Amino acid sequence: MEKERFIHDTSIVEDGVVLGKGSKVWHFSHICKGARVGENCILGQNVFVSGDVVIGNGVKIQNNVSLYDKVVLEDHVFCGPSCVFTNVFNPRSEYPRDRETGFRKTVVGKGVSLGANSTIVCGNTIGKYAFIGAGAVVTKDVPDYALVYGNPARMRGWICECGEKLDVGSGKTVCARCSRSYLLENEQVKRTGEK
Repeated sequence: MEKERFIHDTSIVEDGVVLGKGSKVWHFSHICKGARVGENCILGQNVFVSGDVVIGNGVKIQNNVSLYDKVVLEDHVFCGPSCVFTNVFNPRSEYPRDRETGFRKTVVGKGVSLGANSTIVCGNTIGKYAFIGAGAVVTKDVPDYALVYGNPARMRGWICECGEKLDVGSGKTVCARCSRSYLLENEQVKRTGEK
């Protein structure tokens, strides 16, 4: 084991895995050949990462999360305990789907937080800095900076990069916690260059 990476003795990291500098893999986790894990990531206990998965830098994956083929986590994503990803929309044991035609890609944007026990149905994109509430079931794309929760997950508001709920009316708003500013246009929130 290299000093700049930590892999617990009970974990399996197959040959052919790219594991970035400063990353830590904790108890009973398994990372399959071909997976790419960025720098300074933390993979908690009992995390499974399939071979066709890309994990960015600074990602934190809590206990009991499985990442199946075609899942992409961009930088600084937080996966809460036991959140669930799928990669086949209509699975059948008798009629297996293959990687080329049956698996759907899921992209989780930079800075997204996925609450504990949330379920991300495959084929969707979650926009940067969105916040998915605990137990939510995401069945469609989620815009940048959106706060969603429920089953199925629905828009409940907007959220700042720092994680504070934004009071967005029409036009410009400033986060009460960190003073980042945002603009609501065409039902989308965008960060302005000001702070």
